[in-house]
Amino acid sequence: MPTEIVLASRSPRRREILERLNLKFVVDSPEIDETPEVGEDPIAYVCRVAAAKADAVAARHDRSCVVIAADTTVALDGEIFGQPQSLDEARGMIQKLSGKSHFVHTAVSVRHKGTSADGCDTAEVVLRVLSPELIDWYIGTGESLGKAGAYAVQGLGARLVAEVRGDRDTVVGLSARLLGRQLSQVGVQISRLAGSAEGPTERFGLEK
Repeated sequence: MPTEIVLASRSPRRREILERLNLKFVVDSPEIDETPEVGEDPIAYVCRVAAAKADAVAARHDRSCVVIAADTTVALDGEIFGQPQSLDEARGMIQKLSGKSHFVHTAVSVRHKGTSADGCDTAEVVLRVLSPELIDWYIGTGESLGKAGAYAVQGLGARLVAEVRGDRDTVVGLSARLLGRQLSQVGVQISRLAGSAEGPTERFGLEK
């Protein structure tokens, strides 16, 4: 019987990365509290949230399933920049990041047959010095909402980015390289998973 892959995320960008790897999967997105703890380190934060997502979804699936979860955050001087809840909050984030180098941390957690693999990859991103007009234009596109740090390097936000140092997939939201290592740790090879499930589908409601 084919191994079922479950993506514990609503992110269309993570879906695209799995599809690029020729993985077929179902989506089961957990609803967990993603509020950072007081004084929490950005890397500790993303690792904790990714693991919590993986554990929550694995608990409602058969142990034979491969559950893949991830979480991404942007950090500047130790401050966590999550997903903005409003355009005003997005504007404030982008203004702080303008002209500066910051870090993007993406944690990946995999669960399979009672075994776990957790890890994190970090990339460095440099934003251009952004004029008020360019910030106004980008905020007006609406792309900031739902994006850690209020920009999307793979979208229109590419116009804001001067340089990416590291794995671009980490900035997008799921490092394929790290995922491969995590799958190996739980005894699974990506090449054997490719095309193994009937998907992608959304089994537990609409993906947001």
